[in-house]
Amino acid sequence: MSAEQDKAHIACAHCFSENRVPANRLDQNPKCGRCGSPLLAGQPVALDEAHFDAFLKPDGLPVVVDFWAPWCGPCRQMAPAFEQVAQRMATQARFAKVNTDEAQQLAGRYGIRSIPTMILFLGGREVRRISGAMDARSMMQWIQAA
Repeated sequence: MSAEQDKAHIACAHCFSENRVPANRLDQNPKCGRCGSPLLAGQPVALDEAHFDAFLKPDGLPVVVDFWAPWCGPCRQMAPAFEQVAQRMATQARFAKVNTDEAQQLAGRYGIRSIPTMILFLGGREVRRISGAMDARSMMQWIQAA
């Protein structure tokens, strides 16, 4: 395996610059080379249409995106579990939230018909999708089954 293949490409959640992190250092709290922010803070990142592709583009860790809306009761009910899983899986996957009221074109692009809907992306491509609120255990199982 080459040295480049042994690196994860991760977009910073603050400045959206791409960072290359050695795979064996993902659990050592890597920081962004441009702005110095933690790359794997274990918190969902709020994404809008302008930053969505930049966050998903790097081919590093899987990205789990929760499409939600503030008026949606099941979305609000699932939010703490989503945050809990993001914390637990900080070095295994990235987590993001897209407010479908504010990012309607993005919701349309991915055919979001009901919320909450979670999509798992690998290398910027959708590999799994599920709709409906989930608890933390079920969410982790769904992610790990990919």
